[in-house]
Amino acid sequence: MEAFDYGLNAAATDFDGVNKYIRITDIDDESREFKSDNVTSPDCDISASENYKLQDGDILFARTGASVGKTYRYAINDGFVYFAGFLIRARVKSDFDTDFVYQYTFTKKYNEFIKIMSQRSGQPGVNAQEYAGFSIWNPCSEEQAQIGKLFSTLDDTIAIYKRKLDGLRKLKKAYLQVMFPQAGETVPKVRFEGFDGAWEENALGEMADIMSGITGDTTIYSGNYRLTRIETISSGTVDMQRLGFTNTKPELRYKLNRGDVLYSNINSIEHIGKVARFDEEEDVYHGINLLRLSPKLVESYFLYTYFLTQQVINWAKSRANKAVSQASINQTTLSCQRFRVPNRDEQKAIGNFFYSVDKQVVAHSEKLELLNKLKSAYLQKMFI
Repeated sequence: MEAFDYGLNAAATDFDGVNKYIRITDIDDESREFKSDNVTSPDCDISASENYKLQDGDILFARTGASVGKTYRYAINDGFVYFAGFLIRARVKSDFDTDFVYQYTFTKKYNEFIKIMSQRSGQPGVNAQEYAGFSIWNPCSEEQAQIGKLFSTLDDTIAIYKRKLDGLRKLKKAYLQVMFPQAGETVPKVRFEGFDGAWEENALGEMADIMSGITGDTTIYSGNYRLTRIETISSGTVDMQRLGFTNTKPELRYKLNRGDVLYSNINSIEHIGKVARFDEEEDVYHGINLLRLSPKLVESYFLYTYFLTQQVINWAKSRANKAVSQASINQTTLSCQRFRVPNRDEQKAIGNFFYSVDKQVVAHSEKLELLNKLKSAYLQKMFI
């Protein structure tokens, strides 16, 4: 490295339209890209801060806090960027490939270095001198360039899929706001062609059977029969790797059917009302601390999606009993809650639409996971 320099000791201010300010929190934890959703400018005399302006090939290192060791490689298309004081800039010598050096910061060797060097009695940190002391094994310049190009291409592909995934999630969130009636409304803002008229109000207990799960001793490690638990739906889907177990055969009425919706009615206030739709053909039984909604006069995917809307989430938080360590909504309260729903054909159309969006989200998530695993494998095999 040519030099390791500390950043500007300046506060952030509103973006001036030209000069950008990058802080630790502005570096995306996953993609390591410069976030573009909350751009700021340094609150200082720009004309006197030229030394803090990033150049092509510069690499930034987080020097303190929980994100110590996090890195970012400056990209020309990020514009005029100045770096803040809790970051350290490394300027790579001309006879080293920048991409190769940057990718070294994702290796096991680098992570172990950060873990050891950042140990402090207080807040973790690594200073410029310590970063400068990190040694790397490097091949000839031609091989460095080829390795760097490979990982740069892989990172670009990962970034593309991440942006697509983020876009799909934002699109779904937007559609959830306009395809279901808001509070006090009888129709949504956006409908499929051919549907009109007010949505009818019905009690949830009239549209679906609502049941409590099996009680008794369970374990999360082993057993003959699998059971759901709160952790099973913590990600918003039924995670088959986070089931509980029992050796006592549950009654048949506790066996889940495809299309059942699991509802978290006992949880922390921020997670109360979380739902997941059971879409498996395997034998799984309904465990404790979740209510089970079996649709009878409503389409399953429509009902599941309805519970993802902000107005229903807000209702759950407002109705939850917060007098105990965990918030709760009892079965009667949920059963009596009234929701506006359209006819079955429109329910199917809405459910099918969100099912298609969710399938795309899953496909992009799986592709992104595969690419990240591929990069991890290459990092292990192509660096010493």
